[in-house]
Amino acid sequence: MELKEKVMGVLNKKIKPWLKADGGDCELVDVTTDGVVKVKLTGACGTCPMSQMTLQMGVGRVLKEEIPEVKEVVAV
Repeated sequence: MELKEKVMGVLNKKIKPWLKADGGDCELVDVTTDGVVKVKLTGACGTCPMSQMTLQMGVGRVLKEEIPEVKEVVAV
């Protein structure tokens, strides 16, 4: 399975439901060959002052735990 497909699977099954529970969401923008995942936080998450913490401690942590190839998660 391609890295981008793995990332989409984890986003859809584990991360998006958690974000949607608080009125937010995220869009996958890109996955680079060196393991950098680029996402855009939307909805309530897009304007939340805690969005950087959500990105690193939530989205990034789950993706790195589930997919060892993911090295970094960044917001765009």
